[in-house]
Amino acid sequence: MQYFLPDSQDLVDPSFDFEKETRSPDRVRHRDDRYAHEIFGSRVFDGILVSKGIVDSSGGTGRYTGPQRRRFDRDGAKRFFRAVRHPWGKLRFMGDCGAFTYVKEEKPPYSVDEVVEFYVRGKFDLGVSVDHIILTYDPDWDAFGKSSVPPEILQRQELTLELARDFIKKAKKAGSFTPMGVAQGWSPASYAHAVKALQKMGYRYIAIGGVVPLKTHKLIHVLDQVNAVRQARVKLHLLGVTRLEKIADFRSFGVASFDSTSPLRRAWLDNKVNYYTPDRSYTAIRVPQVDGNVRLQKRIRAGEVKQEHALAAETKCLKYLAEFDAGKRSERSVLKALTEYERIHDPGGDRSEVYREVLADRPWKACKCEVCVGLGHHVILFRGAERNRRRGFHNIGVFYQQLKQELARPKRRTPAREPEQRVLSV
Repeated sequence: MQYFLPDSQDLVDPSFDFEKETRSPDRVRHRDDRYAHEIFGSRVFDGILVSKGIVDSSGGTGRYTGPQRRRFDRDGAKRFFRAVRHPWGKLRFMGDCGAFTYVKEEKPPYSVDEVVEFYVRGKFDLGVSVDHIILTYDPDWDAFGKSSVPPEILQRQELTLELARDFIKKAKKAGSFTPMGVAQGWSPASYAHAVKALQKMGYRYIAIGGVVPLKTHKLIHVLDQVNAVRQARVKLHLLGVTRLEKIADFRSFGVASFDSTSPLRRAWLDNKVNYYTPDRSYTAIRVPQVDGNVRLQKRIRAGEVKQEHALAAETKCLKYLAEFDAGKRSERSVLKALTEYERIHDPGGDRSEVYREVLADRPWKACKCEVCVGLGHHVILFRGAERNRRRGFHNIGVFYQQLKQELARPKRRTPAREPEQRVLSV
């Protein structure tokens, strides 16, 4: 089973000085900054998923500048990401439309021709058909057939299948990438219906979309019903799903690949789970920059906090943490400094117990990955993009090792079937 890391242009600056909080004045972001696959000596993912909505969109969802888009169009994905003849071996590139970027629109903003052209231009290995996400999950709608399904929900599935039918014809004519059809649904039976339809069109690789919000047991129900109609030679891809504890079950249902940014983005988006280890996760230590913290700046302007007091508390935390990492300061004094600064930048919070745990265990000391060895205690600090992204890269590495360990276990037999549900006619 392969893991694809979705691209959102998360890079790190190798010139960044963590002690001085400065970077090279000559730095050019795309030329000098590094992707995760340029940081690690050994493989931490199998491929990269690039969305047309991220590359081409000029609105808030886009991540590429004009020059970057032109370079991507000129060089293709592999060269753009500096992945040609990579030391890990082959990195596969998958393209999709980034359906979440237009989920509220009535129809996808891209035509099949535009998407096929994007995949050919980008020299992708795999290309996902144009789809429209169904975010509502309600198997009860199947009780009376299609007549009980809300028209807008049914229309999204029918449109996705219609576009897939056109897409596979044009993808085969282009001949430069493997087409992947997308199944959208609102129930196990409707997903099975979509997979049957896609197989009839000739798809041998099918992505299951719209399942990110589902609880694990509901996702298992979907895959169980899909597996009942899946042809033996057809492989599945899970869009945006990890669920590491169920990887063995996923494999038994024919899942050959999946993608997710969760290990990366939890480093800075999660309130508690920020730093992965093979055994557990830890909360990162918050030492926000006084000048860069919007909430703290509002309190300073309102006269609730004196700026010099905040700066002194911030500096003290950084100094004490560095000394602690070097074995020159006690856990107790560091915890006291962190608690004092927390009263300033987050007066309603109290992370003393989780910080006590982190300081006692010092998990970064036990990790031998390139990020932790290079950063030391900075990797556990929730402070600025350079630290947070590197911690995310570390998480990807830990996640991938856990994935490989799970996959190395003896294969399970296909889990017991869930109660049969009515499969809608194709």
